[in-house]
Amino acid sequence: MGFWFYLQQPFVQHALMAAALVGLSCGLIGPFVVARGMSFAVHGTAELAFTGAAAGLLVADNPVAGALCGSMVVAGLIAFFGSSRYQRDSAIGVVLAFGLGLGVLLLSYYNGFATAATNILFGDIFEVSNNQLLILVGICLVVVVSMSVAYRPLLFASIDPEVAEARGVPARALGLAFLVLLALTVTGAAQVVGTILVLSLAVTPAAAAQQVSANPVTITLLSVAFALVASDGGLLASLEASHVKPSVFVTFFSFAIYVVCRAGAALLRGRKRPAAASRD
Repeated sequence: MGFWFYLQQPFVQHALMAAALVGLSCGLIGPFVVARGMSFAVHGTAELAFTGAAAGLLVADNPVAGALCGSMVVAGLIAFFGSSRYQRDSAIGVVLAFGLGLGVLLLSYYNGFATAATNILFGDIFEVSNNQLLILVGICLVVVVSMSVAYRPLLFASIDPEVAEARGVPARALGLAFLVLLALTVTGAAQVVGTILVLSLAVTPAAAAQQVSANPVTITLLSVAFALVASDGGLLASLEASHVKPSVFVTFFSFAIYVVCRAGAALLRGRKRPAAASRD
């Protein structure tokens, strides 16, 4: 069974569509995560999706719905306890520690197989069902529409929240809305790379894009492109090496893009300095 045989299989086609949807969502939201200094929030929300998944298994035998509901609760708690930028990291740490302990407790009461919950931690994209794919489509549509509507005010509030509030931009409301979008996106990405590795799609492509451009629109477009290459490229690479999980390749591709962009940016800056010195 070769590469082209796998591409004809429905489960691989579903996985490619899921990876593309997650890559698009993460690529759009990633630049704002970096601009707002919320990488730890991504990590915290991703880890606590496990708690929601455990609750979903226990209550309704539906880990994905549980993870989505749990991420919404986490977004609200982070917004409530971390109302200021200086309190956010400590608030996330407090909620993360309690939430993981709660997740382990809930899972101990579940009598069935806990594979569906643990898959949220490590990802299992080849097991994406039709219902899960529809959920990912819904998440992607919400992110695309929300980013299209709120792009400019959210960018202003992310770069300089104090000035944005003085100009009448509802920075706090936008911050809460962004946390909800972040929670949705992270929960969707967890199905591809797992919550432990979700930073590879929600942060790394945007961080790479910032190395090669300072234009917000260019950064967003590059972030989407890098996230799509990492997600679908990693999935395709795993078809050739079936003994390695796709999440491994996704993280490797994402990191490689970051390293290349950073090295290229450093090389470009090195060439500009002698040229500027000669002009002086």
